[in-house]
Amino acid sequence: MIETERLILRLPEPRDRDALVGMFTDQDVMAELFPGLDEAGADAVLAKHDKYRGEGLGFLTVERREDGVVVGFCGLKRGEPHSPIKDEVEAGWIIDKPWWRHGYAREAMAAILDGVWDRIDAGRIYAITSQVNVKSQGLMERLGMQRLPERTFQSASFPEGHRLRTTVMFVIERPAT
Repeated sequence: MIETERLILRLPEPRDRDALVGMFTDQDVMAELFPGLDEAGADAVLAKHDKYRGEGLGFLTVERREDGVVVGFCGLKRGEPHSPIKDEVEAGWIIDKPWWRHGYAREAMAAILDGVWDRIDAGRIYAITSQVNVKSQGLMERLGMQRLPERTFQSASFPEGHRLRTTVMFVIERPAT
């Protein structure tokens, strides 16, 4: 569990399912990430993150301290097998629409990145998103990540010509000790 001024980041619990599945199936929330997930697909995403737990990875439920409302899902995972960052550590986040523009994604991810280097044996952490997702790219920059323009790629998750296929990559290096 990680606590910040406004948030609690914790392992997902059964009581979180409806809120998390609601985010994954909301077309506005997923429009620039991975639209079209249904309830079964959302459950599969949650199950996949449970498999990362043994490595100290897997996304966490983001809950507001003041009232326990689930506002998002964020953390670290392994890059997808079809991705150029296969098996590397990847950062990611999803914040539910009512909570956009409140700074929750930045607060949560900054806390995760702040404490991660003592727990994982990785030289860097990547983040990827569609080229059209400029909001996530801005957050990556505010988190201290650097864009790698030479590593832009065509995501196999989307068909040729899909507006989300062109994917940009950012990285943050392990701080020098």
